Amino acid sequence: MQNLHLLLHFVTLLPFVSCLSHEEVRDHKNTREYIHKLSPKMKSEVALHGVLLWVSMGLLAPVGILLVRMPHREEGGSRRKLFFYLHLILQILSVLLATSGAIMSIKSFENSFDNNHQRIGLALYVAVWVQAAIEFRRPHRGSKRRSTWYFLHWILGTVISLVGIINIYTGLDAYHQKFSANTRIWTIVFTAQISFMAFFYLFQDKWEYMQKQAVILGNIEPITPTITTQSDAHKELVPEPCVKRNALSNLFD
Repeated sequence: MQNLHLLLHFVTLLPFVSCLSHEEVRDHKNTREYIHKLSPKMKSEVALHGVLLWVSMGLLAPVGILLVRMPHREEGGSRRKLFFYLHLILQILSVLLATSGAIMSIKSFENSFDNNHQRIGLALYVAVWVQAAIEFRRPHRGSKRRSTWYFLHWILGTVISLVGIINIYTGLDAYHQKFSANTRIWTIVFTAQISFMAFFYLFQDKWEYMQKQAVILGNIEPITPTITTQSDAHKELVPEPCVKRNALSNLFD
């Protein structure tokens, strides 16, 4: 009778033991996955992904925009072509680096798209290739579609650069949250770089105006101010005495 009671007690506790074993296995599996996520290899891969996108979206793309804005300030067809080809080369490199970063994120990272950095990154990857397709569909100069193409190319390129810069900040924050790493120095460096580019962008618009101001001011003859003293003013205000003349003298005048 006692043995039967022990057997019933064991059968009653068996499901709880099974549940505990499953919980331990699941916790152990989650722990291994978490350790894998925080492994030095994963950390280096995430850092490399960040460097690729920093150089692509945060350096090459903005510099390419600055270069293509310079030819209309300069005279001569050869220099204009040089800046255009530099712009084209930098944008191609930017697309290739962004694509490499996208392949790395798809292959090595957990893409649950539950945060803003991953969602913005996915939209940027699509927009970058759309921009590249628009570039190779450029109409000839003088065509009716040229102005429409230019507007689309300009507005999409500007949006990609601005959103790419924002996503670099979100990536630095995500790296800090995931690995508890100090990213303050990198944030400061990136902010200084973007601030310099923004200043140069604004300076380009004013450089020609500043040159014209210097030319105009150089051609104007210096004006010497005249100082009127109080005595001179008094002399000008004093009326001359009238001379009385008789009628005969008036006739012979």
